[in-house]
Amino acid sequence: MSDHSRPAVPNPDTEVNETLRRLTSVSHNHGVSRHTSLPSGDEETQEMSSNTLMCGSSSVKVRSFSVDSCRSKSNKLKEINSLHNYNHNHTSHGSTNGNNDTVTVSDGTDRSSGDVIELGGGDIAVISEEKKSQEKIYSDDDIACEMAQQYKKILEHLGEDPSRQGLLKTPERAAKAMMFFTKGYKENIADVLNDAVFDENHDEIVIVKDIEMFSLCEHHLVPFMGKVHIGYLPNNKILGLSKLARIVEVYSRRLQVQERLTKQIALAITEAVQPSGVGVVVEASHMCMVMRGVQKLNSKTITSTMLGVFRDDPKTREEFLSLTLAK
Repeated sequence: MSDHSRPAVPNPDTEVNETLRRLTSVSHNHGVSRHTSLPSGDEETQEMSSNTLMCGSSSVKVRSFSVDSCRSKSNKLKEINSLHNYNHNHTSHGSTNGNNDTVTVSDGTDRSSGDVIELGGGDIAVISEEKKSQEKIYSDDDIACEMAQQYKKILEHLGEDPSRQGLLKTPERAAKAMMFFTKGYKENIADVLNDAVFDENHDEIVIVKDIEMFSLCEHHLVPFMGKVHIGYLPNNKILGLSKLARIVEVYSRRLQVQERLTKQIALAITEAVQPSGVGVVVEASHMCMVMRGVQKLNSKTITSTMLGVFRDDPKTREEFLSLTLAK
């Protein structure tokens, strides 16, 4: 392959190389194998050194981190991702050395091998097919690292000194907090319900009220909080009571608007037990109206979604609202 067809790869600094070596040193405990040689006679592969990291079905996670070490690791991961297209379109043939160690560069068609990525500084990585998507290469720790770097920049733009004692670990804390606030993106209703649907010949309204709710306004990334009231009319199936609160948790732990949150809860219950009707009422105070903007401390927003008989039958709807909104 000619040199001009190969994308330029920046040489990482010393700290980046040390980060990769630390990752490879613990890789044996995570099902990651090391290879010690590359094919001889191939100009492209001769540029790469003997240090190879094989990323197979397991990923290496680093539980503790600092902003500076995160930057090195994040840059390395970005470089891997940026070269995926290059490695999909170029093929070299592997060879075996005296120790019977083999490295194969794949064009993406052989799932038993992987793509060789040159990382610079004498290190390369062999990325298997299962690791090519960003979400599989990026662990939760990787994401938290990158987020922490951005929070550090925010502090700097605010005129603060991120290196002072009180803010030293703030970027990491903020990153982990944001990931918790939005953990609902990684949850799904089927797993949350965990088969807690039971056959029961009950034909009266079931109500769980005053379910505490915390969410983030997607417009300003500030909290809104309040209570959720849920009622449904069973149709030979009932749902474990705690699962109603868990459904609220899944959808509230995302960037939200209250109107959509209310409807998502109602639709999830409908899909879970196919009731004759569902009613959901959410009462919340929005910090975007309290801490900023109009600054109305006592304002409250109420939204509702009525499905099935709760929408069609005024008496059923009135019964539900009188029971949930009664003080």
